[in-house]
Amino acid sequence: MADRLTAREAIALVSEAFEETPQTGPPADTAVGVGTAHPDGPIGWDGYGASRVRAAARSGEEESVVWGVGRIGGCRAVIVSFEFRFMGGSLGERTGDRLEAAYAHARAVRLPLVSLIATGGSRMQEGMIALSQLQRVARAAAQTREAGLAQIAVLRDPTTGGGWATLGAGADVVLALPGAQIGFAGSRVRPQNADPSAYTAAGQLAAGQIDAIVRQEELHETLASWLTLLTGGTASAPSPSSPPSAPPPPLALGSHDPAPTGWGAVQLARSARRPRAQAYLDAYFGLRLDVQGDRRGGTDPGMLCGFGLREGRTVAYAAQAGTATRPAGYRTAARLVRLADRLGIPVLTLVDTPGAANDAEAEREGAGAAIAEAFAAMAEARVPVTTLVIGEGGSGGALALAAPDNTWATPDSYFSVIAPELAAAILKRGPGDAPGTADQLRLRPQDLVDLGVVRGIVDPAATAKQP
Repeated sequence: MADRLTAREAIALVSEAFEETPQTGPPADTAVGVGTAHPDGPIGWDGYGASRVRAAARSGEEESVVWGVGRIGGCRAVIVSFEFRFMGGSLGERTGDRLEAAYAHARAVRLPLVSLIATGGSRMQEGMIALSQLQRVARAAAQTREAGLAQIAVLRDPTTGGGWATLGAGADVVLALPGAQIGFAGSRVRPQNADPSAYTAAGQLAAGQIDAIVRQEELHETLASWLTLLTGGTASAPSPSSPPSAPPPPLALGSHDPAPTGWGAVQLARSARRPRAQAYLDAYFGLRLDVQGDRRGGTDPGMLCGFGLREGRTVAYAAQAGTATRPAGYRTAARLVRLADRLGIPVLTLVDTPGAANDAEAEREGAGAAIAEAFAAMAEARVPVTTLVIGEGGSGGALALAAPDNTWATPDSYFSVIAPELAAAILKRGPGDAPGTADQLRLRPQDLVDLGVVRGIVDPAATAKQP
């Protein structure tokens, strides 16, 4: 079990200069109903008023949420923190009032919102009035997304019920403390035979539902880095009337000269010695942080997605790591591109895959729909996207990550409508015909330039060169 921080301890852990926003409403010895005050709340739950008084005495708070504005590293943010000692951090009508006010303030002053969550869910002593607060929170979060403001959730122990299904899972970046209990179903309402590991931070990370598990002592620095990245970086962010410029393609890290033949290009791209996406990202960025998972139960270690700092400004990245891309990889990339687009952050994609995964499991996971989702995200992006083909460009599984008008290639790469061996098989040629078929496919970097498929070939001496 994770350490149970109080609301104010959690705030102190992550922020400096926190200023709590004065809360309005009746004192803790009354619970607000709809348009009236009743000591036992909106549905007259016997003893509810007394329970609130005890909760206030035990926690020192008048409600389950505290919020205000604080500084986290170099960034100011609206901070919402849950107090689990106040009725299990549950959401009632007054909790909804505070959360709605926090989101509204974030939009009014143009600040990101960080929520430090510890909740058991909706407050049953307020019946459907409590449950309906989830709609208020969802609406406020949606309005904040529309305003182009980042939302980060930190999942403390526990994060269950409606708090997980709104503030938690609905955030742009989701972090969790080690050992935190996380799940829609709380521990007392799960099936008796349920796998307990599914309701943990580690289980949710493996299922692609959260981005990282962060130790308490690292949380401040991690949040500060995320806020820097999601607010555009250390350089001046462009105004809405001045959209960001396209990021330059990375320098080539491998072979200096393209292969003279198509089959030679294929061999260069497939070489075990060729630099992969991890090396390109390390060379291109200073600070960078990954996002994980497709939020639909899947992850793909062969797709690296996240945000990094490049010369003082933020660039988002989606990079294939040389393996056949799984449906979860395409969905994660689409999620990344759409988030970057909403925040006004330009995107870099690195293409390197023999193609989309085509096994039976990939089909059951919705390979076609996932690739379509990646194509759609790239096509709909309003921010500039730069693509560099750094290795294999295998068919539509690679094209789904390629910018239509700003794709470049390294000398040790190729891009093809289909792999030469597969093309030879379709044409009823023998395995020995694959090299000749590769030449016919015109898949070398220099062929791609001539065909207008890529803008140019990058090399180590300059950002990019065009013929």
